[in-house]
Amino acid sequence: MQKNLPHICPSCSAQLSVKCLVCEKCQTEVSGIFSLPMLASLSIQEQNFIIEFVKSSGSLKIMAQKLELSYPTVRNLLDDLIEKIETKQKN
Repeated sequence: MQKNLPHICPSCSAQLSVKCLVCEKCQTEVSGIFSLPMLASLSIQEQNFIIEFVKSSGSLKIMAQKLELSYPTVRNLLDDLIEKIETKQKN
């Protein structure tokens, strides 16, 4: 089972940061306070939508077929995701 990277604090709901990175091969550790990439702050469902959208060459018609949803519904999902990304970029 793959563990997903948490990005929201379970205590206060603030954005989490990365404090340490470790190389599994040589055990080198890099410590500091690093922000997560913006895409990592999206939900797994939103990340999967983006991956499938890219794999579909940006075709909403293909996405609608894959998701078994109507074209307008997929367009609304994409619009909501765009709005969320733009809001995160402003912060």
